[in-house]
Amino acid sequence: MNEVVSIDLGSNSFRVLKYDCRNEKILAEYNEVVGMADGLVETNRISKDAMQRVIEAINKSVEIVNYDTKKAVAVTTAAMRKAKNNQEVLKYFKDETGVDFTIIDGKEEARLTLLAVKYALKREKINSSKFILLDIGGGSTEIIVNNNDTYKSHSFDFGIVTMTQEYLHYHALNSDLEKRKKEIKKYLDSLEINLDDYTFVATAGTPTTVAAVKLGQDFFSYDKDVVNGTIVNLDDLQTCLTLLSNSSKEEITKLVGRGRVEFIEVGIFIYQAIYEVLGKSESIVLDDGLREGVAINACLKCKT
Repeated sequence: MNEVVSIDLGSNSFRVLKYDCRNEKILAEYNEVVGMADGLVETNRISKDAMQRVIEAINKSVEIVNYDTKKAVAVTTAAMRKAKNNQEVLKYFKDETGVDFTIIDGKEEARLTLLAVKYALKREKINSSKFILLDIGGGSTEIIVNNNDTYKSHSFDFGIVTMTQEYLHYHALNSDLEKRKKEIKKYLDSLEINLDDYTFVATAGTPTTVAAVKLGQDFFSYDKDVVNGTIVNLDDLQTCLTLLSNSSKEEITKLVGRGRVEFIEVGIFIYQAIYEVLGKSESIVLDDGLREGVAINACLKCKT
């Protein structure tokens, strides 16, 4: 297999990648916000509107990326794990588009994301021996502690979409974040590691958005090649929050893209909370994540 197409259907985003296995290069990609977890907190179900948005996104991606949906390696994560009607939804997607999604658990999500990040760190010529990886998703947040060739991971049951839906007022959000910080600290303490020995690395939409804002980019001028490897510090987070609070909805949409406006502030608060737990003042931001990991993993399987 020289090429592979991977699909990552998250709680908010739909991401497709065509990958050249031999040369380890991206050939084409497609991203769209589909809001699959909309209403999930209240109903525990994927809505018909969300299902239709995914179908339309798949069809658009086929036009742009040009791939056989039946051959795509497709995964889906937290929202689908939680939805009571997940099997019905997945059958509908397969019947309508040919894409056969696999629901992966938090451990596999962490493994695949870590695989992508290790490749990215090597590409960016950044030391990849000891680092703590943060992956803020729509329905879950993954913390991965990498120590050379071994790692430990934990999937925490909160993300930018579900937390936004659950908490509409900052004080309620702040209170819950304090509980989440204790939960994460307890996990890290159980590993008995010295956090000072580990670099802080962050991936997914919130960190890349903050990095893009720092670089003067917006949604329409976003350049992941420039974003990759960007150092984001706590002041950058505060600058981004201030900018958001002083901007209109239209201005924020231009900055972060449609479908992300209502979630980005909560995402930054989560990001900030992890800084505090780790006792870090800066992180390295990478655009590479689950879909890249799925593609690389498929390539590696073919070589063995």
